[in-house]
Amino acid sequence: MKTAAIHSIFLETTGAVTDTRKIEKDSIFFSLKGANFNGNEFAEQALKKGAKYAVVDEAKFNTSENIILVDDCLKALQKLAKFHREYLKLPIVSLTGSNGKTTTKELINAVLSKKFRTVATQGNLNNHIGVPLTLLSMNKTTEIGIVEMGANHQKEIEGLCNIALPDYGFITNFGKAHLEGFGGVEGVIKGKSELYTHLIKHQKTIFYNADDKIQAEKLHGYKNKIGFSTKNESNLKIEQKDSNSYVSIYYGNKAINSNLIGDYNFTNIAAAILIGKHFEVPDEDTKEAIEAYTPSNNRSQIIKKEDRTIILDAYNANPSSMEAALNNFKRLQSNSKLVILGDMFELGVDAEIEHQYIADLVAEMNFDNAVLVGENFFKTKSTLIKFKNFNDLQTYLKKEQPKEQNILIKGSRGMALERALDLLK
Repeated sequence: MKTAAIHSIFLETTGAVTDTRKIEKDSIFFSLKGANFNGNEFAEQALKKGAKYAVVDEAKFNTSENIILVDDCLKALQKLAKFHREYLKLPIVSLTGSNGKTTTKELINAVLSKKFRTVATQGNLNNHIGVPLTLLSMNKTTEIGIVEMGANHQKEIEGLCNIALPDYGFITNFGKAHLEGFGGVEGVIKGKSELYTHLIKHQKTIFYNADDKIQAEKLHGYKNKIGFSTKNESNLKIEQKDSNSYVSIYYGNKAINSNLIGDYNFTNIAAAILIGKHFEVPDEDTKEAIEAYTPSNNRSQIIKKEDRTIILDAYNANPSSMEAALNNFKRLQSNSKLVILGDMFELGVDAEIEHQYIADLVAEMNFDNAVLVGENFFKTKSTLIKFKNFNDLQTYLKKEQPKEQNILIKGSRGMALERALDLLK
């Protein structure tokens, strides 16, 4: 069946789903395949649960008039999303980067939703499946779409751009993330810059950090760009107020006091302000939106436990974000500090040297207490307390209840270090 015909059917439904556990009444189910499952086997189940249609790509599962047979379910989903995006003709703001994508996306959405009906990527649905689902969640009432794009290999951002067809774009930064897949830092820069390449090719608008030398160099000579800077008056001039904890930002004669910690969030907030100004969101609304935003989902969360303050940043970690978090934690004025760090994933051949660098950095910072967790950190040549896995950390925390009042917990998602919260009484 052609994409236009599937789109006509899609418009009759309540939306697209790829997981039978999330079936909504009158939705359309796409039978995607994974390493350990075949979605085609769940098509009938999806219909029984309330889906109006199911899309399959194996003829033997084409068993009723409410089942649509295609050559490839994933490609059909992606083509449908692109068709729907072109059908709606709404402006799409896309963003990518090594660190801070999701927080920046949420800040941008908070600001723009003060003036427009927006739809933004939910959670971390930013890959070859998540981006199409985000686009398909938009409808005729949507005025601006905000699409986060993640990648860990070359050409992935290019592919997502060819589906979402962004009109605007922003890259948060280039850092040491997914080094294994990208093939080193230069590979990261090249891969993330595929968003720039797409926007420049189609003469679309780029938002950028003019103080970032890599971004400034890549956009040199491109006229359709709008930047923020702490130095250059030709861009949106921003300043950061020195603070012991939460980030405060100034532009013009206005001040915004956020609920975000860490200097690394300064540029994330600045991007939201810049994009809000471009879309003529009133300054007071921008201020209100940013000051009301509170991080969640293990991303730089501030958690108070009796007389303790815990910074939980256990959603993701790479050498760049780890160093930034440690530098910020070091600057906090406090009588006592504990650092609990978990392994950083997807570093490939760089894993040993990057984990050793972070272990050495922690030792140099001379925190009151520091604990390293995970196979990579366990292999480092360090005199810090080290555990090979979470179970060993759990035993330690139960036996040696830390006394420190300020605690930083950071590691890659796979380490699930948020489990330590219940052990810190």
